[in-house]
Amino acid sequence: MRAGRAFVFGDNIDTDALAPGAYMKGPIEALLPHCLEATDPAFARSVRPGDVVVAGRNFGIGSSREQAAQALKLLGVAAVIAQSFGGIFHRNALNLGLPVLACADAPRIRAGDLVRVDAAAGRIENETTGAVLSAEKLPGFLLEMLEAGGLVPYLERRLATRRPAVPPKAPRSGRA
Repeated sequence: MRAGRAFVFGDNIDTDALAPGAYMKGPIEALLPHCLEATDPAFARSVRPGDVVVAGRNFGIGSSREQAAQALKLLGVAAVIAQSFGGIFHRNALNLGLPVLACADAPRIRAGDLVRVDAAAGRIENETTGAVLSAEKLPGFLLEMLEAGGLVPYLERRLATRRPAVPPKAPRSGRA
């Protein structure tokens, strides 16, 4: 993965900040410009594909809004690094193919730092400072799911390799 710029946020960033309720009735594209606007009004227009969101504790707490993780993914965020995550956001992000890494040292990353994330190794390289941080490693099946692009593509791929051929129907005999 190439290095992306770090967009840094504090503790307790909730799903309403990521996917504001006022924009939930429309299509996801209408919500995107408002992602994190209450915390950083320039975020949605400044973030570029490959950039990384970094936060403190409890990133993604709050209601079960799949759109919170979906908005970050559609804006091109390559990964989210935080000290801890809201459980539902964490699972939604993984299900959508967005890497989320818990890293106790996330506050050592500063806004604008160039960060390279290796989810498989649980390694975060800060190319700006030279620091190498450790994150909790994701289990192999979650890494496979991320590589596939999320839960649905992962399951489709797995089911396609396990589907037995359908045997032809046996001819019916004339007896009842």
